[in-house]
Amino acid sequence: MISVFTPSFADEANTNAQNLTVKEVVCRLDPERFRVIMFAEGSVDNRIAARPNTKILKWRSHGNTLRMLASFLRESPDIYFFPREGPFDAAVLAIRRLARFRTAFITYIVSGGLDHGELRPTIARNIAHSDVIVANSRYLSSIIGRRTGSKVPTIYDGVDRRYYYPGSAAEHTGLVVLYAGSFRPYKRVPLVIRQAALWPRVEFRIAGTGEEEGKCRILTRELGCKNVRFLGHLPQFELGEQMRAADVFFFPSILEGHPQVLAQASACGLPCVAMNSYQPEFVAHGRTGLLANTEAELGKNLSVLLKNAELRRSMSHAAVPHMQQFDWNHITVEWQKLFERVTDNRRALPAQNSGKENRSCREIGRQQPGAPAAELAFAKWPESSAPSISPEKMLAAEKAPEELKVLNASGM
Repeated sequence: MISVFTPSFADEANTNAQNLTVKEVVCRLDPERFRVIMFAEGSVDNRIAARPNTKILKWRSHGNTLRMLASFLRESPDIYFFPREGPFDAAVLAIRRLARFRTAFITYIVSGGLDHGELRPTIARNIAHSDVIVANSRYLSSIIGRRTGSKVPTIYDGVDRRYYYPGSAAEHTGLVVLYAGSFRPYKRVPLVIRQAALWPRVEFRIAGTGEEEGKCRILTRELGCKNVRFLGHLPQFELGEQMRAADVFFFPSILEGHPQVLAQASACGLPCVAMNSYQPEFVAHGRTGLLANTEAELGKNLSVLLKNAELRRSMSHAAVPHMQQFDWNHITVEWQKLFERVTDNRRALPAQNSGKENRSCREIGRQQPGAPAAELAFAKWPESSAPSISPEKMLAAEKAPEELKVLNASGM
């Protein structure tokens, strides 16, 4: 049995991209070969709640880091999967090093903006101390591979086909353009509104929330756009319905890894207009959608699709089979094989080598601008981020974390 500890949430309503990925993988992992420990704040995804050998730790309003570290120490897992960039992950790495745990650290790179400049210290830390680094697109794999001097495999995200599937061919009156995502500056939602001003007879629907929503609503009023609807945050089943009701998916974001929303739209048979800066493989340029290199080209591509119903139909028909390759069942098999291989390698290590960082990955600090600062961060983070309480005291002082559900025939 291989135990996998992931700082990810099993909540049904949680649509964070990391949590969506982990939920899809966990619910498909063979329960006779893998035991999983993860978090939850509310109602757990039914598929995970019904999975044997799954332990759900309740995330509370405060005191989580100490309680979850106590759980980590008790479990002494084989794998720590998909680290985030917070203090809990730093503490886990410190404990692994100090206690010489044989826990394998598997980093999954999904963030954009890694192709230039200095990496965020937290991402650089995770990379430097990983046993294996995986990316969710070939483009990200190539970037991280160049920066680490290591081969970085690609394991894609898939599509939850409970929600994202093609609709009927029934005609609807009026063209609909859909955007779905946050209102962060790099998402460039104002471009959606400015396009709406150019197409007053086309309805533009915007799904999501975020820091620039107020500015976008003001811009809508200033431009006199009567054809813009703000849908707010949508649960997955409603987002799928909106995608099936739209004619074009317009995604002007400039800074991405490999956005799942493009996969979701394509799986619904929705032609996509997006940027080529992050080379998304969910969109086959000219066949299932159009990718742009400039803002002007982005608007031109939208215009091409809005004016050409036959092109929209052909791209819609091509998008659905294109997305068949991104299947969660096949993707989970890849993760299972990786987990088994990494665990075998880690268990074979002498105890004195457990917890040491990946030296080849650590070289990333010497391959990027600002190397001294990066090296300083790598050198200091374990000590500066280590818990101020010893593992022994932590376990003695901490009550067992409340579990929403533990489903294990052996009584774990």
